[in-house]
Amino acid sequence: MISIKIPLIGIAAYSGTGKTTLLTKLISIFRQHDLRVGIIKHAHHSFEIDYPGKDSYELRKAGACQVLIGSKKHWALLVDTEADEGDKSLEYHIKHLDLDNLDLILVEGFKPEAIAKIELHRPSLGKPLLFPEDDSIIAIATDSKDKLETKLPVLNLNDPKQIADFIISRFLSNHKNFTTNCK
Repeated sequence: MISIKIPLIGIAAYSGTGKTTLLTKLISIFRQHDLRVGIIKHAHHSFEIDYPGKDSYELRKAGACQVLIGSKKHWALLVDTEADEGDKSLEYHIKHLDLDNLDLILVEGFKPEAIAKIELHRPSLGKPLLFPEDDSIIAIATDSKDKLETKLPVLNLNDPKQIADFIISRFLSNHKNFTTNCK
């Protein structure tokens, strides 16, 4: 079990359900509440955010294991790992966040991890529910008009404010140290 001092909530669903769309709306709502939100997104494939011709790319390809790019408004750390190391755990990625400057971490992907998760479910996609096989699921957000057979809270997938309110009331109701600026 991952133990950190700030709330960690996963958004779990099959591809095409709208995880990223919902997360962008939730982030906007949380920012209106002066919450500082971190996101960890799992990629099932190799990805490249740097590209040939950029100095940082050329430095990495020359053999640098880590390249930190910084400006007055942003910084990014690019770390190359050995291809045969496999996927890193969620806990590994959390250690790289600046937890002192976050109020909440939302996770997209990492379905097998034992963290509190809200399942997104669209019956029109023809995919089964992840619940009840995943006992880390604490609520289901769906666009179905049919009643789900569960004791879990059922939220409206098309109402991001309802989902945000659920997260705030469940995980952040006692939070006193709000700030308006990400540092």
